[in-house]
This record gives sequence, structure tokens and C-alpha cells, in this order.
Amino acid sequence: MKVDVLLGLQWGDEGKGKVVDVLTPRYDVVARFQGGPNAGHTLEFEGQKYVLRSIPSGIFQGDKVNIIGNGVVLDPALFKAEAEALEASGHPLRERLHISKKAHLIMPTHRVLDAAYEAAKGDAKVGTTGKGIGPTYTDKISRNGLRVGDILGDFPAIYAKAKARHEEILKSMNYEYDITEIEKEWMAGIEYLRQFPLVDSEHEINNLLKTEKSVLCEGAQGTMLDIDFGSYPFVTSSNTICSGACSGLGIAPNKIGNVYGIMKAYCTRVGSGPFPTELFDEVGDKLCTLGHEFGSVTGRKRRCGWIDLVALKYSIMVNGVTHLIMMKSDVLDTFETIKACVAYRINGVETEEFPYSIEGEVEPIYAELPGWQCDMTKMTSEDEFPEEFNNYITFLEEELECPIKIVSVGPDRDQTIERYME
Repeated sequence: MKVDVLLGLQWGDEGKGKVVDVLTPRYDVVARFQGGPNAGHTLEFEGQKYVLRSIPSGIFQGDKVNIIGNGVVLDPALFKAEAEALEASGHPLRERLHISKKAHLIMPTHRVLDAAYEAAKGDAKVGTTGKGIGPTYTDKISRNGLRVGDILGDFPAIYAKAKARHEEILKSMNYEYDITEIEKEWMAGIEYLRQFPLVDSEHEINNLLKTEKSVLCEGAQGTMLDIDFGSYPFVTSSNTICSGACSGLGIAPNKIGNVYGIMKAYCTRVGSGPFPTELFDEVGDKLCTLGHEFGSVTGRKRRCGWIDLVALKYSIMVNGVTHLIMMKSDVLDTFETIKACVAYRINGVETEEFPYSIEGEVEPIYAELPGWQCDMTKMTSEDEFPEEFNNYITFLEEELECPIKIVSVGPDRDQTIERYME
């Protein structure tokens, strides 16, 4: 049995949570393989809206097993708040959710370090969410991190040692802070974590595969925020691409099956960093308004632009995408003309390959297509698509050399249309 992987192809916020929720009935297990509570996955169904930060998006679908893998970084306080809110709304977790003992813990001082490092960068700041993600991954790589499994040992001593190390760093930076209250909440979160199955997730997942159980691996953020292949240094601190499922769950590369790549029908980005197709005019404002483009975790307004096929081809290549899923198609319903970036012009030279750096003068070269100018939000099948929208899909498939299998025409679970899906 092989696992399938679902991940974002742009700068995050592509709508991964909704798609995981839609696909989950076909799987026995949903496993999150990287990222932390900086990733907000929004799901809407039955008149309710939910935002998941650390918990896999398959949690709403009956008796499915959900696993937080070793590649995830977990804030116990935020996890407790998220889990208790779900349980209060009638979604039991403790029978469904397993947590890897190898997942790293975000400490209160990691959040302080995040703020201190950003402040020190001044105008060159990355625009982090301030959740302590980067410092936690830094400690992981430098072999100074705390892991979930540590709470089963002499945790007070382990925690005190790690905290003292952070305090020395903050002292050297002359950064003032007070973690008294958040530390209390964090310790309560540690106790709450003890109520869940803490597992060796690499053994669990591989044993599930041996018994022919189907597994969907869920990524966070987006490919263009990958620490190695994204628009460095304006990236996240983990591998958001398909290979991250191997290292973040303990799965061998030959166990990867289908790779679902999710994209918006246009493009957005949150925080700092280059964005070649960003629009600073009324079209960009219209995309933001119609798409409700505000971060589900931070509330920050997202930067908006036309779809970038140069970046998408790159993402499809490094991920080995087998199926494309296009989200927020309905946001383009009222546009007379739709644009798509098919190449960059850099220093007078035209290229269709994503370059080492997209900072500086990168001129997008656009193809233009007629818009469909009709409301697609009530459509329930591919047969109802207007000709212009079908032409847009065909254009994208030919440019990207990958089939678009699912189209979303609204935020609700039911506003999802499959196209010739096997």
C-alpha cells in the first residue's frame, strides 16, 4: 500500500484543509507531516466554519485515525485551545488523534525569540506569524530541542535546561519580556497532551500500510515557502514539499503514490518576500475582497495577483504532482479578462524557468483569456461549466502538463466538483 500526499503549490493559503476534508472519506488515516500553528486550515460545512492550526483536517470525518507526525512542531497551549474548541462543538478527538513522540515542542521562550529576532532584522524582517516556529526548528536542527516524548520523562528538569539556554540568548539581546501567563497556559497544555495517545508514528504508519490501510499525508504552508526550494529567505522553516512527507512521517520514498497539488485560480501571499504577479491596483483589491483574503491565523491581509505558471511548473516538478486541484475559481466569476503569467523577463532576458532568486526586477509576461462572467457557486457538475471556464482549465492543463481533477467553486464542502476522477 502507498500513501497519497496533499500539499500546496503556491505561497500557502491554497485551501488544503477543505480538500483534505473532502478526500478523507476515501482514506483510513490522515497524517500531518510538517509545520506548526502558523498554518491555518479553514473548513466550512453544515453552516459552521472551523480553523485548524495543528490538528489534521481529517478530524471531522467519523472514525478516521488522525496523526500529528514527527515533522510537526507543536505548541501545547495553542493545541489545547484548538482541541477543546473542537470537542465543545461536538467533535471528539481523544479516540481519533495520535501524536508523534518525536514531534518538537514550541516553548514560550521560542515565541519570545521569534519576536526578538524579527525586531533585530528591522526592515529586512521576514514577516513571521510570531508563533515561535523558526526558533523551534532551529533548536531541532542544532540538537537542542524538546520533543513530545520528553514529557514522559523528567520533564521539569529537561524544560528548565532548555529555558535557561533561551534566557541567556535573550539577555544577550537586551530583549525585555514576561512569559509568566503564557507559561502557565503552556504547562496546562503539557498536562492536556498526556491524555492523547503518544506514539512512535513512523512504526504506526508503516504498520498501517502493511495491513492495507490507506493514508493521506497533509502538508501545511505552500511549496514556494519551502526552506530549500522556496523564495529564500522569505520562507518557512520546514520542507513543505512532497519529500517532507518522508522525513516528517518516516515513510520511504517508494511508498509515495498520488501527489495532489493544490492551487488557487489566482495567487496570494502573506507577509514579506517577492511576489512577481502581485497587483497594486483595483484588480488586486477586488481579488482580495471577493476572495476574503485575510489570514485564518493572523488575520493579515493577503497580497493578491494573477496566477503564476512559472512558479507552478516549478512546484509541480519538485513535488512530482500527479493531480491538480484548483481552488477559488468562483472568485474570478466577474472578471472580463483573466491573466496568467507564462514567463518572466529578468534583466531583459525571458525565461520560463523559476530562477535562483526572484528579488529585484522580475517582469511577468502574461497571456490573456476571456472571463466567464457568470456565477459558478451554485454549479454541482462539470457539465455546467461555461465555455470560457473550460477554456481556462484547458489552457492551464496544457501549460502545466498536469490534469486538473478537482475544482472548487465556493468555501463549503459541497461546493467541490470532481472532473474525470479515477
